[in-house]
Amino acid sequence: MGKAIRNKKLKVTSLFCGCGGMDLGIQGDFNFLGKHFEELPYEVVYAADNDSYATAIYNSNFEHKCETKDVRDIEPSKIPDHDILLGGFPCQSFSISAQNPPRLGYKDDRGKLFFEMVNVLKEKKPRFFIGENVKGLLSANKGQAFPMIVKEFEKAGYYIHHKLLNASEFGVPQKRERVFIVGFREFDDYFKFRFPQPNTLNGSKVKLKQVIDTKADLDDKWFFSQRAVDGMLRVREKMNKGRVQDLEQPCNTISSHLAKVSLNGTDPVLMVDGKYRRFTPREAANIQSFPESFKLDVVSENRQYRAIGNAVPPVLMWHVANALVKCCSVEQPKEVKEKKEELINQEI
Repeated sequence: MGKAIRNKKLKVTSLFCGCGGMDLGIQGDFNFLGKHFEELPYEVVYAADNDSYATAIYNSNFEHKCETKDVRDIEPSKIPDHDILLGGFPCQSFSISAQNPPRLGYKDDRGKLFFEMVNVLKEKKPRFFIGENVKGLLSANKGQAFPMIVKEFEKAGYYIHHKLLNASEFGVPQKRERVFIVGFREFDDYFKFRFPQPNTLNGSKVKLKQVIDTKADLDDKWFFSQRAVDGMLRVREKMNKGRVQDLEQPCNTISSHLAKVSLNGTDPVLMVDGKYRRFTPREAANIQSFPESFKLDVVSENRQYRAIGNAVPPVLMWHVANALVKCCSVEQPKEVKEKKEELINQEI
């Protein structure tokens, strides 16, 4: 399939869609900090997540609607046909069996979610898939899990590229490192694909101050109480101080527990006139590169924090998805066929 894919839209299924960071990024046509991220040739035909609060946010922002459902309860055969599968599966729950050779397993039900994604790939056989996960996936189970995860994808019929990307190098005001795994059913696509190159290095990175709402500095509800500050000071020699952020740099990674951010932890906080302040939900969304038009207030602030903290930055996802467009738009180079024949001969 050497023809450009911009002439038609590829169909997307999104598992673990959350509030829609990956889905917004892959579809494009949104603005962030005065820049327009053009529409990409993808359309989401099915999306699901088991968090009803995250899906409430999702459904208030997209014309297509996602389903509130546990992936383990979805029959792969009933998912609409699609060209691309998206999914970010939990990484904390893998186990390595003592068999010879060792096998990948799971410690609890969350670990099953990865295998559910693999089952969908086997059943529906989409042309591509994109997985996203935390940096810790690379070192999980003393580094044993990740090669076995890749092997499972390969056994499902896919050639695999993977790379650790830092969101701050792609125009996101956050130092968020995530592993992206891109799978290709066709070798030609695999051979042509290149991950996007960083475009905001060093002095050109987006600064935290560009997405901070100074109006929040006037509202006491966002500031830590003196009691919380005193508690931090009593144990500061033993515990990490809340990480006060440098407004001239991208923010440290925000997480799903921003609502319960602690000065004794490593969560990013602000210092305003000598007082500690937490981020507002809208600021958290800004840090994640969601557009200002993205609606959040259909759920409580605590639920907004959780959904936003778990999301994939749309701008980062847009760059990955756009790289996929580029790889499928170029004419097949002569060396593709030669390289493919070489690998086939090696396997024989």
